[in-house]
Amino acid sequence: MNNKRRELLKNATGLLDQASGMVQRALDSEQDCLDNMPENLLDSERCQKMEDAIERLEEAIEQIDNAKDCIVEASA
Repeated sequence: MNNKRRELLKNATGLLDQASGMVQRALDSEQDCLDNMPENLLDSERCQKMEDAIERLEEAIEQIDNAKDCIVEASA
């Protein structure tokens, strides 16, 4: 792989880092809201949706990390 393509992939991993940070901030905010949910709402549909969203965001971060790893391996 030439340096031009390596630089392109380096830029891609930088963008993925930014995306991961954005998703992490959304995840942290959703988790904070869930953690501060009144006890009488913990079994509600809204609470379940929040838990599902948190799980999906965690999965998204894992997938972004996997993509970054693949790019790094490809550019080595």
